[in-house]
Amino acid sequence: MSTLPIIVLPLGVDDDALDACLAALDAGTPAGTRVWLADDACAGPRGLAIVERWLAGTRLQADYSRRQRSIGEVAHLDEVLAACGDADVVVLAPDAIPAAGWLTQLVACFARDAAIATATPWCNAGETVAWPRIGEICAVPRDLVRLGDACLTLPPLHPELPAAVGHAVLLRGTARRRAGGLDGSSYASWYAALIDLSLRLAGLGWRNVLCETAFVARGGEGGAADGDMPALAARWPDWHARLAAFLMRDPLAGCRQALQAAYAALEGPPTQRELFQQEAAAPGGPPPSLPPATPPPSAPRTHSA
Repeated sequence: MSTLPIIVLPLGVDDDALDACLAALDAGTPAGTRVWLADDACAGPRGLAIVERWLAGTRLQADYSRRQRSIGEVAHLDEVLAACGDADVVVLAPDAIPAAGWLTQLVACFARDAAIATATPWCNAGETVAWPRIGEICAVPRDLVRLGDACLTLPPLHPELPAAVGHAVLLRGTARRRAGGLDGSSYASWYAALIDLSLRLAGLGWRNVLCETAFVARGGEGGAADGDMPALAARWPDWHARLAAFLMRDPLAGCRQALQAAYAALEGPPTQRELFQQEAAAPGGPPPSLPPATPPPSAPRTHSA
């Protein structure tokens, strides 16, 4: 297996989403993977406590940085990516929930074609790569383990996308630097800046593809900041028409159906957790136990940028 990329997780303001993201990241990512929690002065006291607790127990090689003052989503992320040099980087949304095996599959996708600059996994709220229905926001799948296993059964064809999607994207470091990085002066949202970067990469001959063998869920869909869509339209006049044509034509329909069939074929007996939930819900069943209360941890180690 090639050297694993750096995972960059820009922190948001949703503490519950952060907690779920870090738990899934730790459970589904190879031990020792480098992770950078990048805080643009967004996390509050509870978020800082979640970060500190996670840093103390994670199997991953993780670090945390916090700016004294916010400089904006795109400018901050561009600063972080620039610090990574030519290294390949995965950028995760703050509410992402990766399924097991997600990172190794993204790396394998890059290894199959040196022309791939961005690889995006399936997502329940992934616009062009949404599953089970394109362009729709669906609930987080109940059985991500089974869904991740189903993804592994698909042939790795890596079809072309109009642009990468922001729930999770692996960026090839050398390609990103040749394209000039993110345009923080034109766009305020990662959603728009990633589209712009993808289109510049495509113009230089690189590919933006679906990694159909990986799945990363999220709580909702990303969106553009005020002024970002007019800025995209001014620079890329055919973008909206291209995106609409892709959504209407749905060239990934066959691949999406194959994943649905593979997911259904892996259906097995209820898990132990499901059996317990059924027993607890039955009349006279035992009440679910509550976790013991724990005191809040101290504030995490930080450094100012």
